Amino acid sequence: MDAKSIPGSRRELTKTQTRDTILEAARLVFAQLGFAGTTVRDIIRATPLASGTFYNYFKSKEQVYQALRDEDALVLRPRLRQARATATTAEEFLSASFRAFFWFEVEKNETGNERVRLDSPEVLNGFAELRQDIEKAMATGLLPKSDAGLLAAALSGVAFELAEEVKRGAEVEKVTAFATALALGGIGALPKG
Repeated sequence: MDAKSIPGSRRELTKTQTRDTILEAARLVFAQLGFAGTTVRDIIRATPLASGTFYNYFKSKEQVYQALRDEDALVLRPRLRQARATATTAEEFLSASFRAFFWFEVEKNETGNERVRLDSPEVLNGFAELRQDIEKAMATGLLPKSDAGLLAAALSGVAFELAEEVKRGAEVEKVTAFATALALGGIGALPKG
């Protein structure tokens, strides 16, 4: 093994720092210009790096965006699993999941009207974990037996769409209560008003 590939070596540290520089610049540019309005050139301009350096790490803005989503998923997934693992009722299972997801969106403090969701590996792993947790909750009687895949997709869809409202300033607890009521009882269970 040569010094270039030794974990913790100066070269590896520089590579990590360069990648992080690109990702941080991309996060800022995407927040300012939106995904559709951002070009690779915009991202490069936001760094002290040469354009060739960018292409040593990423082939496109889509690939950078996927890397950012993966970073977010690596932070969010353990929070969601913990929230679901401690639930003792279906309502707790749902509300804790929604709440953890919505607060994460608030913490990210990303605004923007574009809804771009690339299914990166870590995001897909998060969906798989949700399905596993639903299956476990069904097996223990916490949730009624149903199609776990469809339920996971429905809950994810509600969470992603309502997260847009949270990003626009809706109260996390109000949105959490709405999402939980909808998941538990359908439209008939929603508060009037």
